Amino acid sequence: MLLRGSGEHSGKGYDLQAIVGKAADEGVVAGALVLLDFADAYFAKNGGLAAARDRVRDALGPGALVDAAGIIAIFDAVVRIANATGIPLEDEKARVSEDFRAELGIDDFTPA
Repeated sequence: MLLRGSGEHSGKGYDLQAIVGKAADEGVVAGALVLLDFADAYFAKNGGLAAARDRVRDALGPGALVDAAGIIAIFDAVVRIANATGIPLEDEKARVSEDFRAELGIDDFTPA
């Protein structure tokens, strides 16, 4: 939702399908190549995280690796907290995100 709001503010459009790997890089250098792989490796917990982390560092630099790791960590934490406590999506957020939640199939995800 923040990305969409930022795009409206800056006048730049974003294809939200990029966040689920169904679109092009969306202007992020090596985004589809390494950032999505890094996030997938984190959540897959299949032993590929170290190699994915190295690819991010090699392609984008150590600062980008720290930023990407921080973003993954905060999203993982926030979702787990919300699921564990049963926090519902606020009515206003549900209203303004209805279109892209449906487009991305977010409502079909099973809570943790």
